[in-house]
Amino acid sequence: MIDLVPAEPGVIVVAILVFTCAGFIKGLVGLGLPTIGLGLMTVFIGVEKAMVLILWPAFLVNFWQAASGGSLRPLLRRLWPFLAAAVLTLAAGTFMLTRLPEGAADLLLGVLMVIYAVPALAGIVLSVPGKRVVPVGIVVGLINGALSGLTGSYTVPGVMYLQALGLTKDELVQAMGLLFLFSTVALGLSLGSFGLMSGEGALASFALVAPSLLGVWLGQKIRRRVSESQFRRLILAAILLLGLYLIPLGFWRLAA
Repeated sequence: MIDLVPAEPGVIVVAILVFTCAGFIKGLVGLGLPTIGLGLMTVFIGVEKAMVLILWPAFLVNFWQAASGGSLRPLLRRLWPFLAAAVLTLAAGTFMLTRLPEGAADLLLGVLMVIYAVPALAGIVLSVPGKRVVPVGIVVGLINGALSGLTGSYTVPGVMYLQALGLTKDELVQAMGLLFLFSTVALGLSLGSFGLMSGEGALASFALVAPSLLGVWLGQKIRRRVSESQFRRLILAAILLLGLYLIPLGFWRLAA
């Protein structure tokens, strides 16, 4: 079981800054809080403690995101097979986390993000035909769940699938919130089942909710001024930057 995150003043200050910045990116483009929070805090406290830290901020921020937008019921009716599949395999990913060398998951996720973002930014648009939305969603959900449990990031390839559905800006943000919310709950249960969660760790996680929400609020204020096309490019740019960040982080952790 993971002990409480070390309470050195320097670590506390770093955690507050990291989660404020991660919340800002989350509020701006609708994703990035777990990936940024996990990636940066891993450097200071290790991956398992960092995965515990992201749980409460990710849960409450994603609950807020999933409940906002006015399309909750239509999105749930349309996306439930995808969401159910994403939850189903998350525990398998967490099991793999306990077996793979540190850094392998970050490297894999970073490469996948770059492979997707570069052609998309170049103008290549993916779309899913209406009759294939459910089967493609189930396959993508299963892969997304395994990678979520393995890396603590819920982005790839789930966000890519949601973008390919042609949702509006507000629908896309709300759909990502649903994916991230269900994945966060499943990740918390999975970490607990593998003995990676403690009450003290959960309290440390809850303390980081306030800076995370502050960052989200600031990011949302800017997002309201962004057009649909600019918003989609912002998401792709964020995915690319996260990938370019995770690749060297993965190499660094593999070599450590």
